[in-house]
Amino acid sequence: MTEALNNVLEILDRIIHDDSAPRNVRRTANEIKESLLKKEGDLALKAASAISTLEELSSDPNLPMHVRTVIWNLISNLERLSVS
Repeated sequence: MTEALNNVLEILDRIIHDDSAPRNVRRTANEIKESLLKKEGDLALKAASAISTLEELSSDPNLPMHVRTVIWNLISNLERLSVS
């Protein structure tokens, strides 16, 4: 696995285990992690799909600010995967 993918998985784990994050955000983070770890499919395409999902999540006005910041950081890291 590449370093960029490892960084993404680490951030996803942080969200998944953050009890202050809403349940739907933790569930979505887990689904994204499972998708990225699957062998079949193009990693860049899976990263682009994850970015789209996370951008929609980050627009929720009820999302705690620290979780939104982590999601933006995650999107930034996923953009590196979608380009490579």
